[in-house]
Amino acid sequence: MSGFNLLHLVTKGQPVVLRSCSLPSGTRRTKRTWPVSFPQEELRRRLTPVQYHVTQERGTESAFTGELTVLKEEGTYSCVVCGSALFSSKSKFDSGSGWPSFSEVLEQTSITEEDDYSYGMHRVETACSKCGAHLGHVFDDGPKPSGKRYCINSASLTFDPKEDPSAVEQRPVNDRFSVVP
Repeated sequence: MSGFNLLHLVTKGQPVVLRSCSLPSGTRRTKRTWPVSFPQEELRRRLTPVQYHVTQERGTESAFTGELTVLKEEGTYSCVVCGSALFSSKSKFDSGSGWPSFSEVLEQTSITEEDDYSYGMHRVETACSKCGAHLGHVFDDGPKPSGKRYCINSASLTFDPKEDPSAVEQRPVNDRFSVVP
């Protein structure tokens, strides 16, 4: 079967819209073209096997197994590889998919989207714009007003809880405006 016929079957005859990725035609970002990169040996030491598989090999964790899937605390979700802030708990919702789902990103420039035709279907892959770590996929079946569902692997995220201002201990300050230990 030719590539055209396969694409025609996958898209059910609908026109395919390709978006510019701001790279010259025919090129693809590699780990070396991201603003931040890490040696693979360091990543293998620092990340768990699942985190490495998901972020570096474009893998997917099993549904309903991620520790952040059911987390309800307020805070910020960041990239496990580089620490870049990606999502707020305010945009998180339960999609029933088995992965953490968000309706919007903190900043549009924090995520890179790229067409993904793996497994015989068209999806839009999401990656961290800073280091290129694979995060998951985005779909157009999310809640309003965005209509987006960022379906993200728990293994690609870390969670930073929002500090409760009333729980922060007030420490005395000396005459030079530095905190006394």
